[in-house]
Amino acid sequence: QGQFVESGGGLVQPGESLRLSCRTSSSIYRVLAMAWYRRAPGKQRELVAGISSEMTTDYVDSVKGRFTISRNNAKNTVYLQMNSLKPDDTAVYYCNTRGALEESRSWGQGTQVIVSS
Repeated sequence: QGQFVESGGGLVQPGESLRLSCRTSSSIYRVLAMAWYRRAPGKQRELVAGISSEMTTDYVDSVKGRFTISRNNAKNTVYLQMNSLKPDDTAVYYCNTRGALEESRSWGQGTQVIVSS
């Protein structure tokens, strides 16, 4: 249960930045496509950014140009650099494999991001 440990969230003002980290103890994820997801209050979890094992990245339109996903396989860690944060970015952020099912036991606790003035 809970294969991933997310950290780095917090309360920030609009326009500020945060860097989220997601660490797993298993090296198997080095060869898998990974992603960051978020769940905003009252909404379903959505995929925000993905990164393949070959470092190809993609983003949901709402974060393009502001968020950057990266990974360090030697550290079993995936990152999400979030710049120019907006109130609409407020959510709990999770990482998991690309296409992870909602009912999977691999989800971690997530890290809370609140963007508010």
